[in-house]
Amino acid sequence: MTIQKVLVIGAGQMGSGIAQVCAQAGFDVKLNDMKEEFFQRGLTTITKNLSRNVEKGRMTEDEKEQVLSRITKSLDLNDASDVDLVIEAAVENMEIKQSIFKQLDEITPKHAILASNTSSLPITEIAAATNRPEQVIGMHFMNPVPVMKLVEIIRGLATTDEVYTSIEEMTKKLNKVPVEVNDFPGFVSNRILMPMINEAIYTLYEGVATKEAIDDVMKLGMNHPMGPLQLADFIGLDTCLYIMEILHDGFGDSKYRPCPLLRKYVKAGWLGKKTGRGFYEYE
Repeated sequence: MTIQKVLVIGAGQMGSGIAQVCAQAGFDVKLNDMKEEFFQRGLTTITKNLSRNVEKGRMTEDEKEQVLSRITKSLDLNDASDVDLVIEAAVENMEIKQSIFKQLDEITPKHAILASNTSSLPITEIAAATNRPEQVIGMHFMNPVPVMKLVEIIRGLATTDEVYTSIEEMTKKLNKVPVEVNDFPGFVSNRILMPMINEAIYTLYEGVATKEAIDDVMKLGMNHPMGPLQLADFIGLDTCLYIMEILHDGFGDSKYRPCPLLRKYVKAGWLGKKTGRGFYEYE
């Protein structure tokens, strides 16, 4: 199946990044969000990213304008009526995602593939909201999307080989590296990453070392570019807690129990970089 027209749902950090790489690869992209201001904020981010590429000599001003010309505004899900692929990057909530996919199933052409950028929710459960579960798949991009090479491609229970192959080929056109993953809570990336972050928080909670010391051990001893506590701040502590709860619920294993200190910070509104305070303080 040939993919040319793409609708991306959600103009936030992930959605705008996905729209950018799709447009850069030559796809016609509709960037959808609920409000004009959300779309404009996403477009501003894309424009800044592309301008930086021009400054660094990675693309010309003309190429930048061509990329931007391939991105059009969408404030209505009915704009999905003529696309080949939808990539949903809305909030990480099963009810919201199922509602979106139920609508998309009715709006999109019969051949269209419906993909979710979920970082942890089961693709099979999302697909169950549609009458085409065989055409539903996970495309978990990494943040920041324009920079990070990996895309976890997650098969639902019913996803066909043909749909998987189409998405794998498209991912390569985006200059990304597709990795096939089966549908388990947290997939591969977050099933390994989040317990590590959670254990770092326990290490702080139990007074084993200071936050700076914990991060230094992982940076200098394990060659991680960023310490786990600082990384948690960048991801968002609410997101970390949510994914740990999905792992805990999904596997029923106490090793995934979220650290009480993580819960306390989230309840305090200390969500990390986006709120100015998490394990560290930000200007």
